[in-house]
Amino acid sequence: MSFTSAHKGKARASPTPSSSSSSSFIETDSEATTSSSGSDSDSETEVPNKYLALARESIRAKAAAGKDDAFVTLADDDEEDDVIALEDPEDVKLPPLDPGQLPDSYFAPGPSKRKDARQARDLDAARAISAAEKLQLGAPAPPVPAKALGKDGKPLTKREQKEMREKTAGKDWFDLPAPRAADLPRLYREVEALRMRNQLDPKRFYRKDEGEGKGIKGLPKHFAIGQILPTSTPFGGSSAADLPRAERKRTLVDELVDDAEAARYAKRKFLDLQGQRARNGRGTLHERNKKRKPKW
Repeated sequence: MSFTSAHKGKARASPTPSSSSSSSFIETDSEATTSSSGSDSDSETEVPNKYLALARESIRAKAAAGKDDAFVTLADDDEEDDVIALEDPEDVKLPPLDPGQLPDSYFAPGPSKRKDARQARDLDAARAISAAEKLQLGAPAPPVPAKALGKDGKPLTKREQKEMREKTAGKDWFDLPAPRAADLPRLYREVEALRMRNQLDPKRFYRKDEGEGKGIKGLPKHFAIGQILPTSTPFGGSSAADLPRAERKRTLVDELVDDAEAARYAKRKFLDLQGQRARNGRGTLHERNKKRKPKW
């Protein structure tokens, strides 16, 4: 330790610090500063490590539970920086493309693209109509139709009702009747004459009927032969467009036989068939062989 004089003369000697002591003080200060800085850095790194550990635990829990949304994993290596890796899921569930029930549109498509392609409609009026229809659900039901009764006033049995239904072809066919079994032979001649109408005109062809060639069994179940009614006149007299009563026939066959054009064509066809039969008949072989021989 050395003493230095502050003033001249007598004075109290004050000790001066040595270099070693000063250096020791500096070292202790530096250690304190380094220790304080080290503690701060440790506290800063502890916080993210804590959150990273929590993130790892939550991801592991989701993966163990089998949830599809746990696609993010954190690397468990001991490196300083943690790397977040995104794994591609094997089965990715796409969102549904069906938007569900959409609200009604204020425009309705028109009958055609060129004319009135879009038509505006009032949704409030449509809702009011639908509400009114729902209110009518509680309306009383229509009365049950009465059962069909027979001539004796008793209700008909199921067999009788079936027979009544089979008498006609129904309202869709204008109640076309089914002829009686006693009238079938007479009606068969009329139907057969209609089926042979292609023989009356050589320039007209018709499709073959299904029941043709089967006799009475080939007749349809429900059919009727119509009648041409006379033209009504203002005063109830005869019209020039109608046939006179003397020229009218009762059946189709009588009308076809009386037709002059049809009779002429039928006569010509008959003569052609007879001539063909005569050429191929008995005693014609010698004549045919004679025609085949040469003239010289």
